[in-house]
Amino acid sequence: MQKALGFIGLGIMGFPMAGHLATNGYKLTVFNRTLRKSQDWIKKYNGTLCESLSELAESSEVIFLCVGNDIDVKNIINGDDGIINYLKPGTILVDHTTTSAELPIELNKSLHLKEVSFLDAPVSGGQAGAESGILSVMVGGNKESYEDVKEIIGTYSKFIKYMGESGSGQLTKMVNQICIAGLIQALAEGINFSDEVGLNTKDVIEVISKGAAQSWQMENRWETMINGEYDHGFAVDLMRKDLDIILKKAEKNNISIDITKVVNNYYKDIQKAGGGRLDTSSLLKRIKDLI
Repeated sequence: MQKALGFIGLGIMGFPMAGHLATNGYKLTVFNRTLRKSQDWIKKYNGTLCESLSELAESSEVIFLCVGNDIDVKNIINGDDGIINYLKPGTILVDHTTTSAELPIELNKSLHLKEVSFLDAPVSGGQAGAESGILSVMVGGNKESYEDVKEIIGTYSKFIKYMGESGSGQLTKMVNQICIAGLIQALAEGINFSDEVGLNTKDVIEVISKGAAQSWQMENRWETMINGEYDHGFAVDLMRKDLDIILKKAEKNNISIDITKVVNNYYKDIQKAGGGRLDTSSLLKRIKDLI
């Protein structure tokens, strides 16, 4: 018998992720802080709209969260209208939000007293990956709970892996963002160098993307970067949020991430110029237009 599912957060990522659950036949209730988004989702998919967190919590056996940051997750669970007092024993919470690694450890302790399991399960793949159902999901927390929801998460992912105890999913996502930040900056510098020395950059990318320089960022972002198109994808504001979490963790643990610090400052430049909602590949725009 299928579990009753709840989904909280119908933003750029959550909207299509919840949609995949619905189209795969799961019984799903949804909640979004802005009611209009829930109404838009219901027009497109089969499901039940909840106007309160308590209503969703009482009707769900597995609850997915996909919101903004640590504070949002804390408010949803422990806030004035938080779900902690309405959760049934045995409920599993799956948090797809990118947060600190400390948050899931903290929440697991409090939710364990309610016989509720909390999995930190950040995702990688961006809006396109969410819409296509090919996200990569990294999960921390109770392994038995992970096994219980693995098949469900598979409706919107191409790869899912259990990474270890609570917080391990978020730590893995930090590694992901460190690598992405460096890759995008290198790609931006490479494209700019090609332009400045007079090469046909399209031809350059065609050649080097078939060799060791190939990456997802190169395959999916080179053309929009060359065309100066940045109104899409993962926003600078969100990357800055993620990198700040990483920098705080690295400082606490005395870990060297020098390149990440530099790229984080470059993103600050873009924000100061009003580009916070631009795609992270706008690092090229910074080189060409801001310096």
